[in-house]
Amino acid sequence: MVFAMSFFSSVEWMVLLLWFVAILGPLVYAVRTRTSLAMGITVSVLLGAVVQVLWSMLYNWELVNIWVWNDFVLVPVRAFEPAFLHTLATAGFLHSQGDMMHVLGNVIILALVGVPLEQRLGAKRFALVYVIGLLGGSLGWVAFNAQSYTPALGASGAAFGLLGAYLAGWPRDEIPFPLLLIRPWPVVFIALLYFGLELLRAFSTMESGTSSGIAHMAHIGGFVAAYALLPIVARGGPVELGVVDGGPSQGAAHSAQRRRMKASMADLSSLVDPWTSAGYEVPKHLREPLKNLMQAGDEPETRAAWMEHLADAGVCPVCEAPLGLVERSTGPHLQCSVNTDHLEWPPR
Repeated sequence: MVFAMSFFSSVEWMVLLLWFVAILGPLVYAVRTRTSLAMGITVSVLLGAVVQVLWSMLYNWELVNIWVWNDFVLVPVRAFEPAFLHTLATAGFLHSQGDMMHVLGNVIILALVGVPLEQRLGAKRFALVYVIGLLGGSLGWVAFNAQSYTPALGASGAAFGLLGAYLAGWPRDEIPFPLLLIRPWPVVFIALLYFGLELLRAFSTMESGTSSGIAHMAHIGGFVAAYALLPIVARGGPVELGVVDGGPSQGAAHSAQRRRMKASMADLSSLVDPWTSAGYEVPKHLREPLKNLMQAGDEPETRAAWMEHLADAGVCPVCEAPLGLVERSTGPHLQCSVNTDHLEWPPR
């Protein structure tokens, strides 16, 4: 078996390496800093597309000759060969270079649906749902085109998987989405609209016997797989399935509460950190996250994320008990889990 990579020039190797850095960098950053994984994936997909545009420019300038992505797109006839099993996943980070709406359409779903869904599931469960949608889309395409040599690529299966998962878990949530107007729409409406239109397109393509150039069965496969498995993935998660509260970041009451909380939060940059104020040296591994918290923790969500990091990585300087994160009307607070007299920060 011969790989296209066997014939790469140095420039083509550089393009491929840059693509790997572009798609993996945002994911690693999101995991290490505990920021939104959904946004990390969104940036990963966008940067991957930018590198593909760069390859197209180099090709037009005759600096590259080989289609660099040949070994990473999903070709059904070879999909289950051991050497190409990776394409079930890697194809999800490649997009059509002749149609920018391909990547932009996926990015809209990844960001606008992915972020609130991650808030419902938590990062680890969200990552699992994303993988289920990605692989479900790839397997759906291969199952209906087993003898095809036509390559498939795109994050659409994973994006539809997010819609299917959200529909299965919290269909009455409302999320801002551009359907005629950019306004909050119920998840059930968005998901069923996308899924229904995709079914119609798939049946229309089958009846006509001609290719539409779109992997409809990948979209359907990702949606169905994530919808079916979401109840299992979400079991024991942070939010009960089917809860009706408008969504993790929606509703006038939530917005008003957030504004009140932000207005009453202490300015951390003007305070002495809890270790120094208690007469202890800040542990070396906590200095960087503590610095980030004090410099950038002016939003409730950001402050909570950095405090959660400190709670996970640190202990009370007085009794060495675990630290905890408490949400108060004045914002997130870091405190000793045994005795708040030992540590509570910001002080009340």
